[in-house]
Amino acid sequence: MELNVKEAAKLMGVSEKTIYRWIKRNRLPAFKINDQYRFNRVEMLEWATAQRVNVAAELFCDASNEQAAISGLEESLRAGGIHYRVGGQDKSSALKSIVEIMPLPAEVDKAFLLRVLIARESMGSTSIGDGIAIPHVRNPIVLHVPCPMAALCFMEHPIEFGALDGRPVHTLFAIVSPTVKAHLNLLARLAFALRQPVFAGHILHQGSRDEIFAAAHGIDQMLQQRAAAAVPARNT
Repeated sequence: MELNVKEAAKLMGVSEKTIYRWIKRNRLPAFKINDQYRFNRVEMLEWATAQRVNVAAELFCDASNEQAAISGLEESLRAGGIHYRVGGQDKSSALKSIVEIMPLPAEVDKAFLLRVLIARESMGSTSIGDGIAIPHVRNPIVLHVPCPMAALCFMEHPIEFGALDGRPVHTLFAIVSPTVKAHLNLLARLAFALRQPVFAGHILHQGSRDEIFAAAHGIDQMLQQRAAAAVPARNT
């Protein structure tokens, strides 16, 4: 899922000049083919999430082509569950606790998933700052889960997670998806939600399950409206 500069700019809703500036200043992940920059779609969205950069509403329109594999934020949270006072003294033990409590299908090898999550963290922390991390696998299609899920875990004790802002992590969203497109959609929804005051407030204060599910429902409605508004512009 490689993008050129023009496609990357469209995905992020910025100019091509801004993309070049991000490459130079913010270390936007890119590689060169015949002196032309190329971007991995997953890596780019991960970077945007960590940098709190908005993505274009068209991302949600494109993802709608696979309705069977796409879920809203509320549905994904209900599938993964909201968990309080999750144990763990460090990154590895926290991830182990999370994998153990995630309601994964019986055929999913949890030991393998844990190794993949830890390996992903070795490539760079999935912390996005403000005490929040989004551990996930880079290649979600290998997990063979029927639908995207996001397990929201409030840690019993904040843990060191290698965050760029140096703050320990108290909240983790562990996400797994059946396809790359579903992964992108869920990651984008979550990144968007964490910038919205109501949803972010419930996460900060460890709100009740009902409060968080209701806020996630509101996010899905908001994104549905934005995606619908973007369709005419895309088809012109």
